[in-house]
Amino acid sequence: METPNPQNQAPGGMDQDDPGKECMLAFQAGDEAAFERLIGLYSERAYALFVRFLGRHEGCEDLVQDLFLRMWKAADRYQPSAKFTTWMYRIAFNLAANHGERSRLRRSQSLSMETVPGQTLGAAILDDSAVEPSVDLERDDVVRQVREAIASLPDTQRMALILARYEEQSYQNIGEALGISAKAVKSLIHRARETLRERLAHVISGDLS
Repeated sequence: METPNPQNQAPGGMDQDDPGKECMLAFQAGDEAAFERLIGLYSERAYALFVRFLGRHEGCEDLVQDLFLRMWKAADRYQPSAKFTTWMYRIAFNLAANHGERSRLRRSQSLSMETVPGQTLGAAILDDSAVEPSVDLERDDVVRQVREAIASLPDTQRMALILARYEEQSYQNIGEALGISAKAVKSLIHRARETLRERLAHVISGDLS
C-alpha cells in the first residue's frame, strides 16, 4: 500500500490528492461515517457523469444510489492500487452501459447540455450563448443534431471522451477504468472526435479536441 505523503494531508488526516481512497480505507477499518463522507464528496460528480453519458433522466439518480451501494458491498475487496476515481469510474461505466433504458434514452433524450454544473459535452461543441428569437428554432435543431451525434457514439468511445474532457483523466487512468490500454484509449478518443466532426460538419466548424 502506498505511504501517504504528510505534505498532502489535510488537518483532519485526509489525503488531499485522493480523499476517496482515504475514505475507503477508513471505512474498511470500521469508520462507518467515512462512507457518508465519501457520498458527500462524490455523489454530485457521479450524477454529472451519468447525465453526460445517458442524458437527463430520473434514472440517473437511481444509478448514483446503485453506484454507492456497489462500492459499499465491495469495500472489503477495495485495493488502493490506483486512484479512487478510477475504481469508481469502472463501476459507473458498467452500470451505465448495462442500464436497461439506455437505448430509449438515446433515441428520445440523448445527452443533456444544461442539467449539470459547468460545461457538458454538447456545450463544448456548440456555443451556448444567447441567440435572437428569430433563430431559436434553427438553434434547437442544431442542438438536437449534436445530441444525437454524441449519443450515437459507442459506449466506450463516449465514456472515454467524457472522462478525458470533463474529468480531466489521463489516458492511463481512463484505460484502467475501462479495462483497456492507454494506447487504445487514445485511439477511441480520436475515433470519437473524427466521427463527430464528420456527422456535424454541416452545422459546426472548428476543433473538437
